[in-house]
Amino acid sequence: MFDASAMIMADQATKHHVLSARPEARTTPERPPRQRRESMRLLAAATLRRLADRVEPHPVKPCVPAA
Repeated sequence: MFDASAMIMADQATKHHVLSARPEARTTPERPPRQRRESMRLLAAATLRRLADRVEPHPVKPCVPAA
């Protein structure tokens, strides 16, 4: 039940992991932040505000002041 290919794959994976911490290792550039987050945040805030108004509506103000 000894699988030689598993040992070779484990050795290659270990080398890849260890060598990835070296200063000259390849890096992937960071993606610029999406501008869509701001609109999604505003949409979520507006939706939550409407939901809060339905759950707990504002009290009705009387038209005539109390005497």
